[in-house]
Amino acid sequence: MADTVRQVDYFYVQVPHKAGEGAKVLRALKDAGVNLLAFSGFPEGRGAQMDFIPSDTAALKTAAKANKWKLVGPKRGFLIQGDDRVGAIADIVGTLADAKINVIAIDAVCADGRYGALCWVAPRDVRKAAQVFGVQ
Repeated sequence: MADTVRQVDYFYVQVPHKAGEGAKVLRALKDAGVNLLAFSGFPEGRGAQMDFIPSDTAALKTAAKANKWKLVGPKRGFLIQGDDRVGAIADIVGTLADAKINVIAIDAVCADGRYGALCWVAPRDVRKAAQVFGVQ
C-alpha cells in the first residue's frame, strides 16, 4: 500500500503540569465523542501543552467551549501513513528538503507493520508542502 498524506488541522491547550490534568482533558474529549487522529502532550514552561488532531474539528471546538478551555488553532500540519519500511521518514524529510522546505517538527511511530507521522512546516510553507505531497 502506498503512503497517504493528508493536511490536517491541529489545536492545543495549555494545562497545569501535574498528575491527572491530561487525563481530565482526554476523558472530557472521550465523553464528548471527540475522535483524535493524533495526540501529543509535553511539558511547556511551568505547564504542559496538549496537541490535538481531531477527525472532526467542530466536535473538538464544541468540547473545548463546553469545558472553557483556551483552544489555540487551527494550525496546519500533515498526517502521513504507510507501510513501515527502512527510511520511510528519511524519504519524507528528503522530499521536503529537495523542495527547499524546512521541517519544523516531525513525530513518527510504527505498529504492526505500519507507520504514522505528523509533520509540521512553517505556515508560509504549508501550501508548497501540500503541493509537494500532492494534497489539498
